[in-house]
Amino acid sequence: MKDQPSGGVRDGAQCKVVGGVHAGKSGVVRNIKTGKTGFVSITVVQANGERFKTLAKNVVVS
Repeated sequence: MKDQPSGGVRDGAQCKVVGGVHAGKSGVVRNIKTGKTGFVSITVVQANGERFKTLAKNVVVS
């Protein structure tokens, strides 16, 4: 089983997306998953309730 991602990405942490399709959006980290290839994906929930998925490498925890 793989470990949780490093860099402070934790469930419930406030984050801002700095890369990828959703750059500029921010919200709360939910549902951290590690895929078969090793990439870590997260679900981000914005203040208005909208959800989107992105890669953890595109996120900065604030």
